Amino acid sequence: MTEPDSPDSSDTPRTAIVPASAAGRRFDAALAELFPEFSRSRLTEWIKSGNALLDGQVVRPRDPVRGGETASLDVVLDTQTHAEPEDIPLHILYEDEHVFVLDKPAGLVVHPGAGNPTGTLVNALLFRDPSLSALPRAGIVHRLDKDTSGVMVVARTLPAHTSLVAQLASRDVHRQYLAIVVGAMVSGGTANAPIDRHPRDRLKMAVREDGRDAVTHYRLRERFRAHTALECRLETGRTHQIRVHMAHIKYPIVGDPLYGGPLRLPKGASDELIAVLRGFRRQALHAETLEFAHPVSGEPVRVTAPVPADMLALLAALRADTQAQRK
Repeated sequence: MTEPDSPDSSDTPRTAIVPASAAGRRFDAALAELFPEFSRSRLTEWIKSGNALLDGQVVRPRDPVRGGETASLDVVLDTQTHAEPEDIPLHILYEDEHVFVLDKPAGLVVHPGAGNPTGTLVNALLFRDPSLSALPRAGIVHRLDKDTSGVMVVARTLPAHTSLVAQLASRDVHRQYLAIVVGAMVSGGTANAPIDRHPRDRLKMAVREDGRDAVTHYRLRERFRAHTALECRLETGRTHQIRVHMAHIKYPIVGDPLYGGPLRLPKGASDELIAVLRGFRRQALHAETLEFAHPVSGEPVRVTAPVPADMLALLAALRADTQAQRK
């Protein structure tokens, strides 16, 4: 048996006896069953670094076990020590001792970086729960772009982190977005186009034949005279995925500074709509609903973040324009 994970679990090596039923299996596979709170990829890294031993000896991940050996594990975690806690208000939608689910506002950067060492979501999380410093990326398992608003889940323990990462990898997390795009669509569909880094502009992603698998399902929620409100569901989670896919099918997201192109105003648009469109200076994209299996109970957790005021104002202006043109 292994001991439960705790923030100071790296201080004491863990040991477990390899069961006879595991005879002939790879060491990394046997280790994953003995220590299920850690991902197999992380365990493989520890085997290669000598932090996971079999009868006190360094072995390869693929080496078979006989059964009856002692597996020892020296847990070494990447910590979030370079970020300082900051008292930044967070809108928490759901929380327990295992996870936070929050509503990230547009304009808040998720991870500290060269241009944003402070004032990020990570800084705010470390202030709210200092124990997150012992987790990779302070418990963040997925991200939203700076100017995308909406719901995010954050792990508070290593087992929760492992579970959520695995659910994302197996595409078992339901992620639903509201997007407002340029152009009046006639039907929904699926954008199935691989994505990778843009070959020339390193700030952008692009659809590329040699890219990574990327699938976005979209359906019409509301059709306006020259715009459409879409409900988008991610099957994969590539960087900028919805933004790239919508631009690829020629319906770019309103206000998108990277993929939207120049501002396009509908013919005969009212002064009000023109002002709203010109003043909307971020991509009109909101992570609306997130559903996942609770990492401990396994029960479904479904959380919805309300549509922010700026997108509500944009939707209202588009409705008013469409109704005025029908008169």
